[in-house]
Amino acid sequence: MDSTPTLNQTTDLLREPGAGPRVAPEARSFGADLFERLESREARVGVVGLGYVGLPLAAAACRAGFRVLGFDVDASKISKLKLGQSPVGTVPNDTVTRISADGQFTPTADVEALKAADVIIICVPTPLDRHRNPDMSYIVGTGRMLTQVLRPGQLVVLESTTYPGTTDEVLKPILEETGLVAGEDFLLAYSPEREDPGNKSFETSTIPRVVGADDDRSRKAAELLYGAIVSKVIPVSSTRAAEAVKLTENIFRLVNIGLVNELKVILGQMDIDIWEVIEGAKSKPFGFMPFYPGPGLGGHCIPIDPFYLTWKAREYDTPTRFIELAGEVNAAAPRRVVDALAEALSVRSRKSLAGARVLLVGLAYKKNVDDMRESPALTILRALEDRGAAVAFHDPHIPIIPMTREHPELAGREGVALDAASLADFDAALICTDHDGVDYQAMVDAIAVVADSRNVTRGLHDPDSHVVRV
Repeated sequence: MDSTPTLNQTTDLLREPGAGPRVAPEARSFGADLFERLESREARVGVVGLGYVGLPLAAAACRAGFRVLGFDVDASKISKLKLGQSPVGTVPNDTVTRISADGQFTPTADVEALKAADVIIICVPTPLDRHRNPDMSYIVGTGRMLTQVLRPGQLVVLESTTYPGTTDEVLKPILEETGLVAGEDFLLAYSPEREDPGNKSFETSTIPRVVGADDDRSRKAAELLYGAIVSKVIPVSSTRAAEAVKLTENIFRLVNIGLVNELKVILGQMDIDIWEVIEGAKSKPFGFMPFYPGPGLGGHCIPIDPFYLTWKAREYDTPTRFIELAGEVNAAAPRRVVDALAEALSVRSRKSLAGARVLLVGLAYKKNVDDMRESPALTILRALEDRGAAVAFHDPHIPIIPMTREHPELAGREGVALDAASLADFDAALICTDHDGVDYQAMVDAIAVVADSRNVTRGLHDPDSHVVRV
């Protein structure tokens, strides 16, 4: 928090000539008042969207001493929160109960309540459509909704991951339809969300935050806000720079995961264990960062965010070859996993995938969470069934498949318990997610073919056993 401006520094900024766009006297007044309220933590913070990003942020803001209005259009989510029930697996129920004490956190589906907020933070989804074009409908819809409540003196911050230019080109013009001017009548900034569900080493308040704005007052207000909530704030010169920061982070991961998924195929053909190679390579204390192969990409970030830049780059006639190639490699991973399972069944059990009884282990996109957004496990499940397999699943965090955008036809399917009797029913198991708390040894002992895409069965079987890495 050493980079966060003090109240005096920020108030002085308002008085300095040439420190940004012209500011009317009433704007100067609201600016000073907003900065004072942010520094004293008397400001009311509104969070729009109470999912995997918004709810942890609301909890962190409450812990920092702010009063928080949590808004969501999903009335059932609001009802749960009012009963002290968290709709997000990474936020425990007792956290909701604690922050709701004494009215510090107020969940609501009434947009009019946001008029009372000094700060409005937008945490809504930004998916791709089936042509890999950005779907801006959630941001546009939220912007239009906020025109009903936007008033002079508020700070609006967009956190949704998106392409460079969204805050300035999409959100700002919508908000200015009210007649209020960004940087003068209200302040506008961008701070890319940084959440890693299931990572016990980091939480919202301990992850440094980048903030960017297109005028000095908005940037300093955002620094004051996040400086009170998180451990460190890194200001950048513009909303576009901040938007590009998040894309760069996830493009880095996409390309490196694509590389290691390709190496898995190449080295596998040479009868070399990719996992052993990575363990050896990561012993180097410099110049190497380990990434691990898997059954495909999942989550709301890596499979989606890089293609926002690909889409935007077309405007500048600039190819994005690394991004597109990595996307192709990772998109092919689920098919390769299914092919490898089919081959293992044929070689080791003399059975075809058609008619085989297959246990799919893990639906979540990563271990120890209930988040299955963009999970490759659903693609694999459908591919197995398309090839004639009878598929059941087990996931300790997802007992029933929820409604998903990509596979609505799977919603409502229930998982199976793992015991000696149920394991004996399967011809093969395919491990897609390496959750803790699953008895992998029992699985290895009971099922004729086990395909492991996460290396979680290492040490549980003989080298030449019926367990195959896929």
